[in-house]
Amino acid sequence: MGNDMHPFVREAAEQTRKGFISRRDFFKYAACFGISAMSAGTLLGLSAPEIALAAEPDWKGLAKESPFEIKNRLIDMAEEACSKQQCSMINAGRGNPNFLNTTVRKGLSLLTLFAAETAESESPAPDTGLRIAKDGLAERFNAFIQAQRGAPGAVFLEQAMDYAARESGLDADELIFELTDGIQGDFYPDPPRIFPATEAIVNHYLDRVVFSGKPPKGKFNLFATEGATAAMIYIFNSLKENMVLTPGDKVAIVTPIFSPYLELPVLRDYGLEPVYIRGSEAMQWQVPDSEVAKLKDPKVKALYMVNPTNPTSVSLDADTVRRMAGTIKAHNPDMVIISDTVYASFVDEFNTFGALLPENILGVYSFSKYFGVTGWRLGVVMVHENCVIDRLIAALPKKKQAQLDLRYRLTSTKPGSIKFLDRLEMDSRQVALAHTGGLSGPQQAAMCLFSLFELLDETFAYKKSIMGILGKRWTALFKAVGLPEPKGNNLTRYYALIDLEQLATKLYGSGFAKSLSKRHALEFLFRLAGKYHTVCLPGAGFAGPAWSLRVALANISEEDCTAIGKNILAVMADYKKELG
Repeated sequence: MGNDMHPFVREAAEQTRKGFISRRDFFKYAACFGISAMSAGTLLGLSAPEIALAAEPDWKGLAKESPFEIKNRLIDMAEEACSKQQCSMINAGRGNPNFLNTTVRKGLSLLTLFAAETAESESPAPDTGLRIAKDGLAERFNAFIQAQRGAPGAVFLEQAMDYAARESGLDADELIFELTDGIQGDFYPDPPRIFPATEAIVNHYLDRVVFSGKPPKGKFNLFATEGATAAMIYIFNSLKENMVLTPGDKVAIVTPIFSPYLELPVLRDYGLEPVYIRGSEAMQWQVPDSEVAKLKDPKVKALYMVNPTNPTSVSLDADTVRRMAGTIKAHNPDMVIISDTVYASFVDEFNTFGALLPENILGVYSFSKYFGVTGWRLGVVMVHENCVIDRLIAALPKKKQAQLDLRYRLTSTKPGSIKFLDRLEMDSRQVALAHTGGLSGPQQAAMCLFSLFELLDETFAYKKSIMGILGKRWTALFKAVGLPEPKGNNLTRYYALIDLEQLATKLYGSGFAKSLSKRHALEFLFRLAGKYHTVCLPGAGFAGPAWSLRVALANISEEDCTAIGKNILAVMADYKKELG
């Protein structure tokens, strides 16, 4: 670089170092001579983060990327800043919690030990077990638990099995066999959709978490999946395969929302037209009537959402759910509602469309956040026994019915009678491999035990503990940043969405906020990462306000929350010096 650098560029660099030329103008000048931003920045003695800021990135182009891709760039900048400042990066970009349930993990370890020892006791060869027999297994389990009375997890495991035997309606031997053989993982999931005891127990759990102990009439059947992510993909694929959603159909999306859910329907795989149902910041992210009215359009075939929301941490209140459900029932009664309720466990007040429109809803739930099991991939889809989708499929023209019969004839001599719930499981393995489908046995056993833990916790001690941790982080962040702390029974406090334009107005007035808004909001995040080693995600990437950022509180400490608030203020102060 040194020998090839044009003398005019060297002179411009010297003028830039003396402050006579701005860095941004210097980079533009150097580019005219075909000199890269990295080479020009090195000539000025700048670090990579400083170069990234000064070289004026294509913010509009960058904003088209997923927030989670942008996050990787921010992490690189923050790490480099830390290497120079000898500090620790604060990564508030991921929603993976840093808290987890330990009691169930101990119980799972003990159940695994019982399964292995029981299999081994039937084998004549060392290091080898044989598949266990069902008869007398409950008695063998009770003897094992008595012998392990002082072991970690023993009390919980014994209580869990007693509760499950009462509530599942299964014979004790059948119950212990299902969970033991499940944790052993020595056989294909059978039935593939979900184990009977797991379905019964998880349904009890969902009655408590999703329906607040007051489930609607009728039965919800479950399909166990690899977390909520897989559930959503399976749902969209199956709706497409069954011609319930076809290219060009409109799908309503409640925003702000988890960014991949904005990207999913417009993929070429589906070709759907999104209709955004925008929550109002002035209404604490509830949905105004003007947005609810969009659901009257019969061309809107589906509605989907994350409730409680990501990134705003708000559960839709009873009035919002009532108004939206009433509009759907009156004007669009065949609408399919897809609701991701992964954060329902974190609020004291949760209102679900499943209570008012149970036949319309495909409820998705994941255990990942509440129990700290994102790596386990534990999720379910809830489908009512009188699901509206079965009626929609039955009403398809005969030609389309024949096409579907051809698809599902591999699994039944009467393919037309297959319910959507079972098609969902079959489609997850492209039908041809449906017999090997389903969530793995160990995952289902884990899901069952996590559900039993919550059901045994009559005073909600674990929930209160988790919500207490998040509450302290929430308070620390808003106190440090100087904005009013949002309050309410419908807040998860799992994420915080900080309105930077509102903050700018509060700090330095509306004139400054107006000047700031002429810049790109991503620049703020890159400054926060490059100078203050703090990673947050752009709120705009979640269909939130253009000048906002998302702070994930679940994986950082209370001290980090305070530091993030101070660092946001420091970036604001830098802009004030620059913009006046």
